[in-house]
Amino acid sequence: MHKLPSAFIFALLCTFLFFTPAAAFSQEEENKDKSNAVLRSEKDIWISIGGELSLYSYVGPAYGGSFTFGYGSGSSIGIKAAYFFNEEKIETLEICLLLRFYLFGRNAYSGPFLQFLGGPSLYNRSGSFSLPSNIGAVSAGLCFGWRFIFANRWFIEPMIRGGYPYLFGATVSAGVRF
Repeated sequence: MHKLPSAFIFALLCTFLFFTPAAAFSQEEENKDKSNAVLRSEKDIWISIGGELSLYSYVGPAYGGSFTFGYGSGSSIGIKAAYFFNEEKIETLEICLLLRFYLFGRNAYSGPFLQFLGGPSLYNRSGSFSLPSNIGAVSAGLCFGWRFIFANRWFIEPMIRGGYPYLFGATVSAGVRF
């Protein structure tokens, strides 16, 4: 439990670093007409940070944070990195590729979505990560979430997931579209 303050400070720092520059440019973008908004939705780049909860062990859940970068509307590809720690002093680092499909159609960038994740999960029991890790597993899962858009740029995404090596997980993230 001693790592919770450092994870919280890391999340605040990421929020400041990623969202402050985007907010400065958002007023300039609001003056553009709707035809540019359609073009932007076809070439959608987005980033988000979030809080994560996953059940990696029988003892209890693992807590952590994530950073996600994606490209596309209607369907998106991207990468997600998540870091977890639990009460058993086991730390987990997931680095997954993602493939997302919005259920409202080809040009959608909000609403319900299905997301497939796959990549390595590296476990740390000794106090420091080393690559290549001798303890790890292939991580794969399916997520269902909903993107809520604010001011055509900012969003919040609650999401649930199931897969392997975790049984289930939940995420709440906030992000920005470019």
